[in-house]
Amino acid sequence: MAIADVSDVPVSQLLSLAGRRAVVTGGAQGLGKAIARRLAEAGASVLIGDLKEELARETADELSRRYGVRVISTRLDVADSTSVRAAADLCVGTLGGLDIWVSNAGVYPNIPLLEMTDDTWNKVMEVNLRGAFAGAREAARRMIAAGRGGVIINVVSTAGFRGVAPGVAAYVASKHGVRGLTRQLAIELAPHDIRVLGVAPTFCTTEGNMAALAELSQRVGVEIPATLSSRLGRVGVPDDIGRVALFCASDMSMFMTGSTLLADAGETS
Repeated sequence: MAIADVSDVPVSQLLSLAGRRAVVTGGAQGLGKAIARRLAEAGASVLIGDLKEELARETADELSRRYGVRVISTRLDVADSTSVRAAADLCVGTLGGLDIWVSNAGVYPNIPLLEMTDDTWNKVMEVNLRGAFAGAREAARRMIAAGRGGVIINVVSTAGFRGVAPGVAAYVASKHGVRGLTRQLAIELAPHDIRVLGVAPTFCTTEGNMAALAELSQRVGVEIPATLSSRLGRVGVPDDIGRVALFCASDMSMFMTGSTLLADAGETS
């Protein structure tokens, strides 16, 4: 098998995801919702998986009405392999297949090293790293069975390229792991026409990030504003990541695999 040569395909068709089926973990809000929105706008049917089941349902209904495509939801715990397997089966059984898997769900506890427990460390690894592994495994199994190839996208972080700040040792380690996993899976899955890409966001104004900032501000006793500077003059917003994920999912990135694309306003350069 070999990845198609799309040199003669018009841009509008390269960007189209019509007929494709996608799963977005942690898709009820924040970066996940922005990614699901762009995939749906491009014509994909989407399964939104999230621990926040009611919010996932509301997001699915919103995107379905807005873009006229099928968007469904389910409760999904990426730390539970049985839950991940069930979501993959639901996508195949209800939407008719599985072509795109986006591992976006993650946790970001801010706990100094000397105060971090084994349980906290393990929870971060279960969600951020093992969750990406389990999602890729279940997606790849179904993509290979269908014989259509596919795309697996892991939401990494700029923390997957460097250290960040005190208190996030587990998060940084997990995201370095996801970046490494992305590179390895690209090697293993290439013979099946499955591309694996990472997207590494900088700080964006999501619900989760704003809550984390508020919690950190309370802990240190100093207000930490969300107006982080960037070389491009503003703080990131979720759609800045959604557009990059759409590029990865589409045939525009057909000759790419194993890379992690920095969506960071030049932060790590």
